Amino acid sequence: MKRPKFPILHVWLDELTDIVKDEGILIFIILLPLAYPLLYAMIYDTETQRELPICVVDDCMSSRSRDFVRRVDATAEVKVAERCTDMAQAQELMRRREVFGILRIPAEFDQRLWRGQQAVVGLYSDLTSMLYYKVEYLAVINVAQEMNRHIKVKEHQATTTRREEQLASWPIRFEEVKLYNPAGGFAAFLIPPVLMLILQQALCLGIGMSMGRSRERFRGLVIPPSKHYKNTLAIVLGRALVHFLIFMLMAFYMAVCVTRWFGLPQLAHFTELLGFFVPYLAACTFMAMFWSSFIYRREDCILLFVFMSIPLLFLSGVSWPGASVPAFWQVVGSVFPSTWGLNAYVRIQGMGASLGDCRQELMALWILAGVYFLLTCLFYMFEIRKAVGRTILE
Repeated sequence: MKRPKFPILHVWLDELTDIVKDEGILIFIILLPLAYPLLYAMIYDTETQRELPICVVDDCMSSRSRDFVRRVDATAEVKVAERCTDMAQAQELMRRREVFGILRIPAEFDQRLWRGQQAVVGLYSDLTSMLYYKVEYLAVINVAQEMNRHIKVKEHQATTTRREEQLASWPIRFEEVKLYNPAGGFAAFLIPPVLMLILQQALCLGIGMSMGRSRERFRGLVIPPSKHYKNTLAIVLGRALVHFLIFMLMAFYMAVCVTRWFGLPQLAHFTELLGFFVPYLAACTFMAMFWSSFIYRREDCILLFVFMSIPLLFLSGVSWPGASVPAFWQVVGSVFPSTWGLNAYVRIQGMGASLGDCRQELMALWILAGVYFLLTCLFYMFEIRKAVGRTILE
């Protein structure tokens, strides 16, 4: 096959050929971005927990306590799976993970209500997952508020329907409006930023494995002894362009196809996504090329990059409030494109923000792309000198 004359095209074609011939690299840059988003989206596709099994310890055994339990059981969030005679039996069920919460109604529940006093209901939740506590608390508190209104009406003995409505209403009426995540679901909250993190991690793994393969082939060097590998810009841009174009397709696959298939927030237009993906993927690509300079074996990239997924998700301020992250870790997180990219993508795709609204994040991505590009060029200049020196000695 005739090779192109321009060095950058020659490097581009060599890199593409090496990727196609290497099954390990193909897994990281093709299969991983295609399969991982589907896996995560399918796991969290339920969005919210429904019919969570709980048990009830009713020490009161009155008609009103039984009514309270029936109302809780009728909610969409939980179901009363067991009725226990004491707390020891209920705790044993929770230890065996047959139930994930305990609703305890004290013996004085009905008496206190008849006296006009405040009654207390105990809710014990399995906090191995915060989702359990959320749905159990919502179910119990909604039922309690509804019963409060009915008790208030009976106590005042309203004579007209209008008076009943007035007594049943709260002094201050509030309405809950869930912005940008109407279902309050876990998938709409977590999956969009995770998709962008997958792009960065897959780029690092793919480029890292390619770098390790080059060092194994060329006895420690990352470039072959060829006249086409004498220009630093040609090497850096040629290799980067291959991965950039492949992951641009993967990015739109995630942002359009996966998002639409699983009903995730999709408010961004094509031009806004393009304006975001260009600096984000450029920063990720050059970062991966620079950090891969420390890769000397194919397997090293897995040890270096895979463990960073969870820390980077926390450092981004998406899963944990960014304002609560210590200043030192904020500085550490700012050197990774994912910290800026995850926040920008959530705002553009999930909140309908424009590129102008995300100019701080986009500017940071362009700066990171420029810094990592210069560092990568310095690394390849050093590698070119090493290759020339070895050629002269041989």
